[in-house]
Amino acid sequence: MAHQWKRISQISTACSMLVLSLSMTAQNAHAIGLLEAYVAALKNDPMHRAAKAELIAGLEYEAIGRSSLLPSVQYSYSTSKNKGESISPVFGQLTKSDQDYSSTSKSVNVRQTIFNLEAYARFEQGVAQKNYSIAQFDARSSDLMVRVLTAYVDTRYAEDQLNLYTAQRDTYAEQRKVNDRLFAKGEGTKTEMLETQAKLDVAEAMRQEAIDALQTARNNLEAVVGADVRQLDGLPVDFKPMPVSEDFDTWKRYAEEKNPEIVAAKFGVEIAQKEISKSQAGHVPRIELNANYNHGLSETFATRNQDLNMRTVGVQLIIPIYSGGYVNATSKQAVARRDKARADLDATTSKIMIELRKQFSAVKSGVVKIDGLQKSVDSATALVEATKQSIKGGVRINADLLNAQQQLVAAKRDLASARYNYLVAYLKLRVAAGTVNIDDVRTVAGYFSEKN
Repeated sequence: MAHQWKRISQISTACSMLVLSLSMTAQNAHAIGLLEAYVAALKNDPMHRAAKAELIAGLEYEAIGRSSLLPSVQYSYSTSKNKGESISPVFGQLTKSDQDYSSTSKSVNVRQTIFNLEAYARFEQGVAQKNYSIAQFDARSSDLMVRVLTAYVDTRYAEDQLNLYTAQRDTYAEQRKVNDRLFAKGEGTKTEMLETQAKLDVAEAMRQEAIDALQTARNNLEAVVGADVRQLDGLPVDFKPMPVSEDFDTWKRYAEEKNPEIVAAKFGVEIAQKEISKSQAGHVPRIELNANYNHGLSETFATRNQDLNMRTVGVQLIIPIYSGGYVNATSKQAVARRDKARADLDATTSKIMIELRKQFSAVKSGVVKIDGLQKSVDSATALVEATKQSIKGGVRINADLLNAQQQLVAAKRDLASARYNYLVAYLKLRVAAGTVNIDDVRTVAGYFSEKN
């Protein structure tokens, strides 16, 4: 019960955080950071709301299972009007007389299980079902973190692409003006003007495509956080990835012990095992304590006008003998479902380990990839400047500058993608390992510190 209240308290705390965050960001209703987006999603995301409702329902499984071990008390009351007649011989003649009377009956019955293996198995199954619900909620809470981060970085990346393509278009437009001036002076060629115009047209088309992609990404993010989004925090220029110190075997051990999907699958096996115990208990005798108090007034014709109080206490032994094959059939079903639950556990474990290896490799390689792409951006930037100087010296031509500028845009785009993918992999690695918590969200949110 204490764990149940702790879980519900966590939900309430999350909602309180939402109110606090909204009050802090009220001055800028359209600006939202990653942490604010996550807190908003805790309240507004439909999938998470459904998960919370399912958790609250699932926490009651233990109480439902315990109920079969606790006393059951039943009160009943009845009242009736009775009409009748009697015929009896009087002095050799049959005489009729009315026998109308009212009757009432009140009773209280108490029933307590003394020995019932099925009831005890149902209680243990209820505990396992409650724990299964908690593990399922933990898995869905972790999934919410990933969905918020994914939607956030998709939107932020779409904004980055739009900014890049807009800058590229503006650069080509400026270059076209330069070509026009040079051509007017007789220093340029028509070919250079056409080359730049072709690049400008493509850049404009890519910009329009980026606008559409940004709108789609914003719609997805707004669906998760439940609020309009117009401005997001961006990554700093001096982005420094966090290296992962633990080896894969350590992460694997974490996942086997803590991953909520694996934990839930283990409880699924336990639930199925208790179902077998419940079914097989159908052949086991049961013992119950029964206590009854009855107060009746004229309950029958024979006791009319009599006020009776009856108290009884006894022990009842119930020995199941034959139920038409029901117990054997349900036992076989339960065994098959237990085998299925074990297979599901193996499948879930394999899926998590594959995901864990994937994200572990992505984080490890992401550090190297980001470093390489940062160098690529630096080189592409230097190439653009060198090409401009070479054109002035007559060594390079207009097409070389256009290609260098395009290469710079591609390098910046790939670097941004690598940074976002690294942050997503960082969080997914902890989700797969089952160690993720709000501190990890804060850590990732700390990277989005630049206002754009």
